[in-house]
Amino acid sequence: MSSNRPYLLRAVADWISDNGLTPYLLVDAAVAGVRVPPHTVREGRVVLNIATRAVAQLELGNDAVRFMARFSGVSHHVVVPVQAVLAVYAQENGQGMMFEPEPGQSADEVGTPAAANADGAAAADAATTPGVSEDGEPPRPKGPPRLRVIK
Repeated sequence: MSSNRPYLLRAVADWISDNGLTPYLLVDAAVAGVRVPPHTVREGRVVLNIATRAVAQLELGNDAVRFMARFSGVSHHVVVPVQAVLAVYAQENGQGMMFEPEPGQSADEVGTPAAANADGAAAADAATTPGVSEDGEPPRPKGPPRLRVIK
């Protein structure tokens, strides 16, 4: 059978958006095929805002997530293979879903979401993302990231 990860990714992202919240992806930037601006990667991870107001041409495909986004005022084509997505969650309350490693992939190959922090957040275009300064860095939240596993 094919992986259920792309289907769950789309469903949770839609659920977050339908509830008026901002969907974010936690991505392991070390996975082959990840194309993000290098300056957005922190500790091997990157957090991407995939809200429709922050990106253009969003495609949540079965093999990869693709979109155009502005980082520090410069437009970039972003490609994230689905297996590189560690979690999808709402920025406002942390609700969402973490993903297990794909069969045949060790946890070390995928990484762990606990290693990500607010410093790794890379929001698309500061002008369109509330709470982000002109240099593209979001303010530090008060406390650790709050991801909730939904089973």
